[in-house]
Amino acid sequence: MTPVRVVSLVPSATETLVAWGCPPVACTLYCEQPDIRSVGGTKNPRVLDIVDLSPDVVVMCHEENREVDAEALRAVDIPVHVCSPATVAEVAPSLRDLASAVGAAPGSGDLGGPVVYPEPIGVRAFVPIWRRPWMTITGGTYGTSLLDAIGVSNVAEGWTAGEGSAGRYPEVDLDRVAAEAPDLVLVPSEPYDFKDEHLDDLRSLAPVRRIDGRDLFWWGVRTPKAVERLHRVVRRALLNG
Repeated sequence: MTPVRVVSLVPSATETLVAWGCPPVACTLYCEQPDIRSVGGTKNPRVLDIVDLSPDVVVMCHEENREVDAEALRAVDIPVHVCSPATVAEVAPSLRDLASAVGAAPGSGDLGGPVVYPEPIGVRAFVPIWRRPWMTITGGTYGTSLLDAIGVSNVAEGWTAGEGSAGRYPEVDLDRVAAEAPDLVLVPSEPYDFKDEHLDDLRSLAPVRRIDGRDLFWWGVRTPKAVERLHRVVRRALLNG
């Protein structure tokens, strides 16, 4: 297949495209690719700059990008490919669709699988993703699915707080979390930059362990190794107390 000109507005997809050897001509500030041109953030991309690049396709996802930006691109006849796996099991088929959309021919080992599911850890965890207000992830999110893959139950999995992203990433009261008696608090490195002093309130809930937010939230070529790494980190946290 002949590679096409791609703009990626999804950090997970950007990382995957680079690993496939077909880097996008532009990406977002949050894609951690300093050698690739930036066209703004995931929520506020510079649409006119994207149009000027004349891409063959723009990669977006429901979680991180806005429909209004997708509509603006489609209005000027720029194709948009939406790639939004919500579970570990959905990663491989989503990447196959992405490869087809961008004209890539990755090897089978670069399609987000097969995932080797390790021995379940068997603990319950709280995952804060923001503070002031405190926020977390519920069911229906890739992060919760990845935790399930290593045998960690998200104490907020069944919580609901509205439709759309507000329901999947709700504000929470730490007293409600305390009532769930989590075994661990897993603090991801993104989207919020938690400082050491921010963790004091969380230590009253359960032992706190920092984890790589990209491994928890970025799907793609990293998924199989992310499952292994997070399993190892959480097991070590339990062994070390």
